[in-house]
Amino acid sequence: MTRVKTEIRDHVAHVTLTRGDKMNAVDPDMAEAIVAAGEALIGNEEIRAVLLSGEGRAFCAGLDVASFGKHASGGDQTDRIVTRTHGDANLMQQVAMVWRRVPVPVIAAVQGVAFGAGFQLALGADVRIAAPGTKFAVMEAKWGLVPDMGGMVLMPTLMRSDVIRLMTYTADPVLAEKGVDWGFVTEIAEDPHARALELVTAIAEKSPSGTRLAKALIEVAETGTEAEVLMAESVEQAKLIGGAHQIEIVSANMAGRKPQF
Repeated sequence: MTRVKTEIRDHVAHVTLTRGDKMNAVDPDMAEAIVAAGEALIGNEEIRAVLLSGEGRAFCAGLDVASFGKHASGGDQTDRIVTRTHGDANLMQQVAMVWRRVPVPVIAAVQGVAFGAGFQLALGADVRIAAPGTKFAVMEAKWGLVPDMGGMVLMPTLMRSDVIRLMTYTADPVLAEKGVDWGFVTEIAEDPHARALELVTAIAEKSPSGTRLAKALIEVAETGTEAEVLMAESVEQAKLIGGAHQIEIVSANMAGRKPQF
């Protein structure tokens, strides 16, 4: 069964989880498919944005517990979990982290639930648009575990420490409306897919090089020292000024037309 579908239209990659009958729960095959879909986009120079979504009534209900049951049956799991298979991450961490490594903005359209693995996958996107009433949860505490799919890298860039702790300790679902206040939902839309499409379409009309360097700069800004961030601003700007894309934008603005890239 196909787990993930990617279609590229008008410089936008539409990446869709296609296990809707299982609320897009992540089994081993889906984990591999999500990572493969993201990694396939990293070197694609034609794309300018990504729309990440899930078919059916849920974005992603988390891990398919039955399919991972054999790993929870006991025994030392150190080698399986600690071995780095994708740069500085293992496979399950790459499910979320790969979307930060895709060099263009990733907009997630979220409905129904984003639990556990689904929550961390959504956090990997640059922006999260949620339907009213969508539920989010850090589910690992329910199973006596800790978040281990990049959540502890991604949550601190979006959320206060007390919010991270509350969600991690309790595993209680949080509505999207509260998620806006708590920092992990960007905005709420009656039709999150339509709103996400509106955003990726607008981004795709901007300078491709400018957008890519903006994402790279934001990554530095979130973790770098003051000196590193200031230098990164200057270095990235120097790459853009006078370049073909920047000149085209200036010309288009002066002529009152849309730029052509």
